[in-house]
Amino acid sequence: MTSPTAGPVFATENLLTDNPALYERTFPDTGERNARFVHDLVTEFGSAPGDTAPRLLDVGSGTGRDAAHLATLGYAVSAVDISPRMVAYARAKYPNVAFEVGDARLVEAPEPVDVVTCLGSTLLHLHSTADVVAALHRFASCLRPGGLLVMEMRNGAFLLTDRGRRELLDEVSVREIDWEGVAYTSRTTLSLDLPAQLLRRRREWTWAGGGPIAQDTAWRLLFPEELRYLLRSAGFEPLALFDEPGPLTDPAWPADGVRSTALTGDRLHVVARRPDRSGTR
Repeated sequence: MTSPTAGPVFATENLLTDNPALYERTFPDTGERNARFVHDLVTEFGSAPGDTAPRLLDVGSGTGRDAAHLATLGYAVSAVDISPRMVAYARAKYPNVAFEVGDARLVEAPEPVDVVTCLGSTLLHLHSTADVVAALHRFASCLRPGGLLVMEMRNGAFLLTDRGRRELLDEVSVREIDWEGVAYTSRTTLSLDLPAQLLRRRREWTWAGGGPIAQDTAWRLLFPEELRYLLRSAGFEPLALFDEPGPLTDPAWPADGVRSTALTGDRLHVVARRPDRSGTR
């Protein structure tokens, strides 16, 4: 998206979403692990939509890797992301998937879909409870009766454990990334904002001839029982909450096929259904 001589783009508070190619260098992934995770859960909890390909809406699609891989598994995929630069990058790279700029709190589907996915802690970038609830209501409105919501995010309860506080609050994460012939270094620290119920992140970038650039973002901390309540308030029936295995856990999905409901791990995985009041799914 940029040339070495031009340097990275600074359009928002997040260097990685402003520069999707740098994002993919920082977090190399094919989308296969997330797609398999979603597909396995839809196979277990979902219902066949008939002879047509199941319709899937991916909210927070980023560079489009998950959406593109889900399309190869037979889903009719549409996707939205709030970053125009991410959407432009995804459209250019995966022209067979419909990517649109969109806000989770306002998202709509032209016709009801069978599955809504919201992965990578996308929901947690909404910091107020009102915004989280608004997004969940929009997800429900996009689904057909009996349709499934699959989410993957940070687990607020992890910070209640000694391991969670040690790993998240006491360590500095350092990454070194070579992109377009330039070596970038990021140093990331996390801190708690208890009144706002946020996990705040400061990421400082340096590179030859540039920086330091400090950028601040945050995730809303949602706890399992709180999330169950919010899902029910939005009209969902929670079907499964588990911390592991998942796409980002070790061992990774599907591991031994047994899902842990201790909910003390770093990740929280959610399957919920929009109930079909007609008595069919």
